Amino acid sequence: MPHIAVTMLPGRDRETKQKLAENLCKTLIETLGVDAKFVSVSVEDVEMKEWENSMQRIPAETIIVNPNKK
Repeated sequence: MPHIAVTMLPGRDRETKQKLAENLCKTLIETLGVDAKFVSVSVEDVEMKEWENSMQRIPAETIIVNPNKK
């Protein structure tokens, strides 16, 4: 039951978030070969002033793509 959690700065409308979630879901289904009924995607808006605190709750070793660690 894979779940993708997206955290981003506010400013995108519901339609854009929906499109993002659907595209991520499709990619996950194709890549992992799982059934769509088991996949979920969440999108959380976090204000810039809370960004650092928000990112601290994600264990560093679980961030696979990190533009700050090249």
